[in-house]
Amino acid sequence: MLKSGNNIMLIEIQNLNVAYGRKKVLENVTLTLSKNEIVTIVGPNGSGKTTLFKAIIGSIPIKSGSVVIKQNLKIGYVPQVLNIDRSLPLTVERFLKLAKNRNDQGFLRAQQILDSDDLLSSQISNLSAGQLQRVLLGHALMNEPDVLLLDEATRGLDQPGSAAFYKKIEEIRETTGCAILMISHDLHVVMSASNRVICLNGHICCQGEPKSVAASPEYASMFGSKVEGTLALYHHNHSHEGKGS
Repeated sequence: MLKSGNNIMLIEIQNLNVAYGRKKVLENVTLTLSKNEIVTIVGPNGSGKTTLFKAIIGSIPIKSGSVVIKQNLKIGYVPQVLNIDRSLPLTVERFLKLAKNRNDQGFLRAQQILDSDDLLSSQISNLSAGQLQRVLLGHALMNEPDVLLLDEATRGLDQPGSAAFYKKIEEIRETTGCAILMISHDLHVVMSASNRVICLNGHICCQGEPKSVAASPEYASMFGSKVEGTLALYHHNHSHEGKGS
């Protein structure tokens, strides 16, 4: 296990089944994540996307199957929301320094993600949605992770804010080699930024390169009228990439 040709496999999930009581949430889910990959999971609400993340980090029991993590793998996690009392007098700098096993290099990387030294002295409670997501991303990078898990990290951001956030994600992958597994509803971003897309609805409906997934009937049935626009944008982006290469 954890061997994939010349790729360095970081996470390998085989035939994963998770249930809450009698309710099956994930059935026979099999997927892998290798170094330097960006893999995006899409699916409707209640499809088991967040449950899959919880199974990976070991915060919920699994019914059967296996989740194999590369030895000494470091995982950074960016949640949908920050579960902290935002009324507490807590600055961004103090919040970042609460990260376990942090080092100077990790703190420097977090500062670069913030794009502004002024943010360090700001109160968490006063941050905009976009600023808060950059802080959470910086916090996740403090321990120089091998894998970043992003659970709908752009929820609540407008389109320019989402685009800026995902640009940061691609920069992180390019500069660090960090693999990224993310849940997203931003279909146009999924198609332009991902190496692979996985459609999840309790089980894996389809998966593969963005172009093949976007053209699949399973994807069309899941997202309906959004697919045509997503496909058009995907082809537009990649036709321009081809002209510029």
